[in-house]
Order: sequence, then structure tokens, then C-alpha cells
Amino acid sequence: MRMIKQFQIYRDEYQGPLNLDLTINSGQTSQPSWKENEGYFQELIMFDNQPYLVNITSSSSENEDPMDVKIESPVNVDIGALKNKIFDIFGLNDDLNILYKFLESDPKLFPTIKFCHGLRLFKAQDPFECIISSISSANNSIIRWSRSIRQMEKKWGDEYHFLSGKYYSFPSPQRILMAPEHEIEEFELCGGEKDLEKCIDNLKACGLGYRGKYIKQAAQLVQDDIDLNELEKMDYDEAFQILLQIPGVGPKVADCILLYGFGKGEAFPVDVWIKRIICHLYFSGKDIPVPKIRLFGMEEFGEYAGYVQLYLFHYARKSGLMKTLK
Repeated sequence: MRMIKQFQIYRDEYQGPLNLDLTINSGQTSQPSWKENEGYFQELIMFDNQPYLVNITSSSSENEDPMDVKIESPVNVDIGALKNKIFDIFGLNDDLNILYKFLESDPKLFPTIKFCHGLRLFKAQDPFECIISSISSANNSIIRWSRSIRQMEKKWGDEYHFLSGKYYSFPSPQRILMAPEHEIEEFELCGGEKDLEKCIDNLKACGLGYRGKYIKQAAQLVQDDIDLNELEKMDYDEAFQILLQIPGVGPKVADCILLYGFGKGEAFPVDVWIKRIICHLYFSGKDIPVPKIRLFGMEEFGEYAGYVQLYLFHYARKSGLMKTLK
């Protein structure tokens, strides 16, 4: 039996504008974009170990109409708790009016508001998924790592059936540890019962390449040593140092995890583009090392560092600045 509940999120329930489409599809996150289906954004959310298919309407930043939310689940829905989860995922607890006052105070940041109006921090629903997605995204395109995550879900996640089709949860650390790293390991595990070229149920076959090894090591650490609930309670510096212990996690990936997985706004992930943008805007084009750029961003922008990084990246893409810097 499927239960369907509907509710609305009204404009006065959050502060500042919201552009849901831009938030989901900006490309700056540590989870794949939600699927679009008949005017809704759609995703399976695991909450209290129960599956919920969440459908939420697309809303532009200028739209004053409430957003419709439709929840399909096999169990009775705690609307209040699930609504809080949705607010957390889409950054609806962040006051963009205050953020925009901060951006307006800096002439170099002020132009980002026009290009990013209503863009909010799009958090991963699960910190472990965020860790694996962030490792997968290193030196990888958004399309490729998103496809890898979806393939991992289909191969090793739990399958759930809803009215609109089949959906898969993200696999647990235990499931990932059971997955072969590459086709040779899969061939050996099956005792050679199938041809090597037909061994496609492995991490490498998901397009993860060398990252498969890191992903298995990360799963092992999360299973045995790193308590993600405790990590969320730690201050930024302590959590940052713990994440650096995970193979495949450097400063940039650690900051992505802290920002998009745990909502620590002081994180300032620096990739090649953020480095170029900051050097151009604040250092007259001089080549400043990445560690200094990261510290500059954290000191200069403080609690808004994560949002500044998010806005600068999207602004550079849409304004033509990225082409200039290229």
C-alpha cells in the first residue's frame, strides 16, 4: 500500500528568494541533480530508514506562488519532520536577504546577485553519499560523476517501487565494501564462472577509475573509525582534519564535504576555476597558490565563504568571466 501526502511551502516560510531549478542544476553540489518529471523535481529520500519519494514543484526566484510538495511512501508520513529535511536540503533555513547585504558591501561580489538570484546551498541528503560523491567528482565532469553515483545506486542500493517507477537508495558502506573494485576482482570472486568482459558489477564499470580504491577505503573508515554523527557536531577545523585522513580526500574535497554534506558555511572549496576567479578579482591576476586562496576566502568572507564560492563559480560561468579567464 502506498500513502501519498501533499503540502505546500509558502513564500513567507523562508527568507529571501528561491530559484529551485537553479539551486538543483547549478552543478555546485555533492549529489546528482534531482530528476525532472511532469513539472516536478523528484528524488528518493531515505529518512529514519524509510523510503520517501519526494516530488517538489519548480519555482523561479520571482514566483510568489507556494511550492507544491507531494510525498509517496509505504508508511505514514511525518510531514513536519520531512518538511524540515527538505528545508535543510535546499538551504531554506538560510536568510538570503542577509547574504545579499554582505555581497552588496563588496563591489567585486555585488554583480553575482543578478546572475545567482535565488541560488541556495544544495545539500546532499546523506553525508556518506556526499563523501563518495565528492571523491568521485575529483578531476571529473559533473555528468560523469553523477552517472557513476546513479550506477552505484542501481547496482548496490536497495530497490523501491513507486507509482512513477523504480528508485534506488545510495548503498551503505557495507554494500560498497562487498563490491569488487574492478573486473579482475569480480572475475576471481565468481570463480571464473562468467567471461571477463561480462564482469560489469564492479566499481570500475561505474566509471570511477582509480577512485574505486579510494571509495572502498572511505567506506571502510566510515564503517570502522569515523562517526559521521559526531563529525557533524565538531567544529570546522577538527572535522576538516579528520576528513583529510580519508584516501582521495584533499583540502578541496574535504571542504566540499563540509559545505555540501554538513552545511559548514565557512568552508571555501578551491578548484582551478575558483583560484583563477579570486586571483583575477582580488590579486590583479597574480598567480596565488591554492592554500593561500583558500585561507583568503575563509578570512575574507567568514561565515559566507561557502556561498561566495557558490555564487562566484556560477557568476563566472554565466557572465562570460570564465571564458575570459580560460
